[in-house]
Amino acid sequence: MLIRDWMAKDVLTVDENTSLIQASRIMKENNIRKLPVVSHGKLLGIITDRDVKEASPSKTTAPDIHELYYLLSEMKVKDVMTKHPITMKMTDSLEKAAMIMLGNKISGIPVLDDSGQLTGILSETDVLSGFIHATGIKNGATQYVFNLPDAPGAVTEVVKVLRENDARIISILTSYEETGGDGMKQVAIRVTLPNKGASEQLAEVLSKKFVLVFHAKDELEDLPTKR
Repeated sequence: MLIRDWMAKDVLTVDENTSLIQASRIMKENNIRKLPVVSHGKLLGIITDRDVKEASPSKTTAPDIHELYYLLSEMKVKDVMTKHPITMKMTDSLEKAAMIMLGNKISGIPVLDDSGQLTGILSETDVLSGFIHATGIKNGATQYVFNLPDAPGAVTEVVKVLRENDARIISILTSYEETGGDGMKQVAIRVTLPNKGASEQLAEVLSKKFVLVFHAKDELEDLPTKR
């Protein structure tokens, strides 16, 4: 999966001389947490809602409100922005972006084209959307998780059995950490089946041939939501 397919392309930006109070207002009104700082399309830095909060006094009494607003209106984005932020290209992978975000504990990355022009911004939400899409969970698929030998053809054998039982493969994800790296790998395969009762029947068939550690269909109705 490529960043260009998941990044936000219509990106709000600010100039380095934009006041903090205006930058804060833009983020609040558009429900965003970061703004790239650009000049003639070139990225100069990035400012976040945390930058604005940290630039504000931690304790403000009622008589200080006007002074606070004056301070924020006088301070410029360039005074608190992160200069030379981490950037990526449109043709970089979403997986690579996830590793960079996790490793640097950041929630967004500006995306540049080959000429260095800002062309988008990738957020952690975009990464999660891409991952959800790749797994096929929204397709109503059933997931089967196996511990398989880390050898050529191991997954092919499972796929063969799945197809023999009319399973349509939606996604295949492989991990080595869960098995302790002892010559085994854990493989999660999501499939759709011709009828509801086929899930348990297929699990019985698979258990006789492979180490099936888990199988289930995610319930996606009435998902919890933030209140």
